[in-house]
Amino acid sequence: MVPLQLLLLVMIMKVCGGSRVTDSHTERPRIKRYAINPVGHKWTHHNITYRIIKFPNTLNADDTRKAISIAFTKWSDVSPLTFCEVTDGNATADITIGFYTFNHTDCWSSPLHPCFDGLNGELAHAFLPPRGEIHFDNHEFWILGKSRFSWKQGVWLNDLVQVAAHEIGHALGLWHSRDPQALMHPNATYTGQRNVAQDDIWGIQRLYGCLDKKRVCDPWARLGFCERRKTFMKKNCPQRCDLCFEPLEAVATPTPPPANVKIKMVPRGKVVGFRCGTKNPRSPPKVSWYKDGEQILTSIPGYIIMKGRDLRIVANEFNEGVYTCRIHRRGDIISANSWAIRLKPEEPSNS
Repeated sequence: MVPLQLLLLVMIMKVCGGSRVTDSHTERPRIKRYAINPVGHKWTHHNITYRIIKFPNTLNADDTRKAISIAFTKWSDVSPLTFCEVTDGNATADITIGFYTFNHTDCWSSPLHPCFDGLNGELAHAFLPPRGEIHFDNHEFWILGKSRFSWKQGVWLNDLVQVAAHEIGHALGLWHSRDPQALMHPNATYTGQRNVAQDDIWGIQRLYGCLDKKRVCDPWARLGFCERRKTFMKKNCPQRCDLCFEPLEAVATPTPPPANVKIKMVPRGKVVGFRCGTKNPRSPPKVSWYKDGEQILTSIPGYIIMKGRDLRIVANEFNEGVYTCRIHRRGDIISANSWAIRLKPEEPSNS
């Protein structure tokens, strides 16, 4: 059996440079851009507790608690989840939060738990459920307020609310979104996005469902508010009006595999390997891997192992799908290969 700690994926949030990212397709029909971790990890209960076990050097305890509380509220406002801080040092909590420097806990011994890199660069990272840990780089200058550059100190002052809200999304089971307006977009730190966007709401509600916020939802629905005041009812009575999720026609369908891709039936638990392209030591190309159109950004030990031209998966319900490798050179895709993997039906037991 694979140890539990090897099944945990660390989500890393970095400061991204370059030009501001904008959405040039805002007038086109909305498509699904959020990503739920392919392993399917999520909390099995809705009343989630958290505890701050190590505070930052640049922000007092009261403001730290306030910032973290605001960040959690952004998710409780759009989902059935509730969050409560545990202050008793002896009590356990679902999610633990700490501010650390280079070497913290087990980062030197685990490839899934990177050490921090000092001032600037990586700000924080989080672990999927059920591990429930969020780590912030204590070399950074954390503040309660919007991120800005301090000319007096010569450093960036980082908005703890914004970064914490992004990392909480990972600790609840979300991956990075492709929507540049989303809080879960990897460039959210650079763009300054502080609030959950519609794409984030769709993602969290896909994991945990939604609850009506008002007791008068039934009378409002009978008055026709579901159709005439859709935005208002989506905020207050999404369950009553069946507005929890985006319409099915707005969800991007994965690109079908090429006609020459054969479906391979694999027994549950078998390790399946793929190799992308041929080895070229003189000019090694860049290789990217995709599952059902979503890019695989990192390995998930116990499920998906990605190393250069090679990809290995363990056949199970989460890993069924179409795997595609693309070879890039000088920014162009020079070749692509796809494999369709399906679970072989298990034979009924004779007992």
